[in-house]
Order: sequence, then C-alpha cells, then structure tokens
Amino acid sequence: MMHQNNNVTEFILLGLTQDPLRQKMVFLIFLIFYVGTVVGNMLIIVTIKCSRSLGSPMYFFLFYLSFADSCFSTSTAPRLIVDALSTKKVISYNECMTQVFALHLFGCMEIFVLILMAADRYVAICKPLHYPRIMRRQVCLILIILAWIGSFIHSTAQIILALRLPFCGPNLIDHYCCDLQPLLKLACMDTYKINLLLVTNSGAICSSSFMLLMISYIVILHSLRNHSAEGRKKALSTCTSHIIVVVLFFGPCIFIYTRPPTTFPMDKLVAVFYTIGTPFLNPLIYTLRNAEVKNAMRKLWHVKTVSESKR
Repeated sequence: MMHQNNNVTEFILLGLTQDPLRQKMVFLIFLIFYVGTVVGNMLIIVTIKCSRSLGSPMYFFLFYLSFADSCFSTSTAPRLIVDALSTKKVISYNECMTQVFALHLFGCMEIFVLILMAADRYVAICKPLHYPRIMRRQVCLILIILAWIGSFIHSTAQIILALRLPFCGPNLIDHYCCDLQPLLKLACMDTYKINLLLVTNSGAICSSSFMLLMISYIVILHSLRNHSAEGRKKALSTCTSHIIVVVLFFGPCIFIYTRPPTTFPMDKLVAVFYTIGTPFLNPLIYTLRNAEVKNAMRKLWHVKTVSESKR
C-alpha cells in the first residue's frame, strides 16, 4: 500500500486534547458512548432478527442502519479511547489507510440506508395500495446490495485519493482519526485538485443526499393531510425520528466535506458528533419513539426470562 514517494511510515494522532486530565475524561466519556453504541445497535439487530412482528421493509432497513452504525463507530472510537491513555498515539501508514477506507465505507452505507428508509416511508404513505408490490423482500434485498456496492465504490475512490498523497514529514495529524481532510495538510504536494475531487465525491454525496431526503420528507408530510388522525400520528412519529437522524448526521458531514481545504479548531468536535455521537443516538431515537420496537424488545425479554425460569 506504500506510495513510492512516501517517506512517512507512521503518523502520530494528536487526539482531541493534550491535557492529561482531559484525556482521562475523554477515555471515560467515549468508552461509555462506544459501549452504549454497540449495545444499543446490537439490541436493535437482535430484536429485528428474532421478532416476527418487525418483518416490514422499514425494519429490514433499520437492521442494516444499526449494523452500519456499529461498524462506523468501531472504525474510529476504539482507537480514540485507547489513544486517550497512550503516551504516544502512533498509527502506521497502512492502518491509517485502512481507517480511511472503513470510515467512508460504513459512513456512505449509512447515507444510502437512510435514503432507502425515506423511500420506504414515501411509498408506504403516498402509495399505500402499491406498497406490498413495490417494496417486496427481493426488491429490498437488491437495494441493500446496491447500497453496499455504491459504498464500496465511494470508499475505493477515497482510498485511491489518499494513496496518491506523498508524505515527506512532519507526520503529526491534528485529529483523533485518519481522514482525507487532515491528511491533505501533511501532503508535500499541491492538494487543490485532490481536494476538489474530495468535495466532488464526499461533498456531493452528503449535500445531494441531504437535499433529496429533506424534499422526500416534505412531500411525505404534505401528503399526510389526506390521512386519518391516527394514521397521521403514527406516520408523523416515524418520519420525525427519521428527520432527526438525517439532520444530526448530515449537518456535520456537510460542514466537513463541502468546503475549501481549510481547517477550523471545531473540526474535531464536529467529526466526533457524526462518527460517534450519531451512532450512539440512533438506537435511542428509534426505540424511544417507536412503540413497535419497544414492544418487540419487551416480548423478546419476556420470552428469554420465561425460558430461563423453566430451566
């Protein structure tokens, strides 16, 4: 993977802070966040997998959103947590490139799944009579496969850009993870064209997806006028959860990836919000605002408790 003009074999991540006391706070806070993210998303995955009542396309897509969230957070959080207690936060060149690939693979997958969830809600609310025919299981499976393919193509494009960057030193990355934006600052070449490709790729995906999602939800909310009061309440509750997730995820992404090659002191905190904060909040949003998921979790827990008591 080593670039032929690359004199750097490893990078040093400066992390979120250099203060020893704050580093301990970072370790504790983000350990709680990461454990909560994995446990929360795995709970949703197991509940959807084991519950017959959650067999609709919406929960099929939620299954993959939770999986992408867990992997997306895992691509950055464990190293942030370990480095918080390390004296020298070293990451090898190959590990850094792997992290760039994983970050964009699962981040892009999350974007595509959110689009599929919006499409599912649009068909369910605006085309209810055609919903069973359009959102068949085979169609949903094909859409998920296409989402994985699209994510792989995007992350491959990102890693190709990263591998083209020559690093002559210094090797200090003012961030807690490897991504193209902080790496561009270290490259010993003119990075204008590469940054333009970055904005065209990641920036365009974030911006266009956000606009598409918001337009779709505006259309959905507008069409709710023709539904009954109970139908409006249920659809509004589901759509509100989706809109909250979309805003929380895309806001920071657009801020990071759709601008010239400049860095701000707040970049690391913004990145924390969408790489660790959003995956942590998603299970809370989808369970606390979704009666079907909560009921399925209660039934699953009740069945487990009864089976254990019989033993």
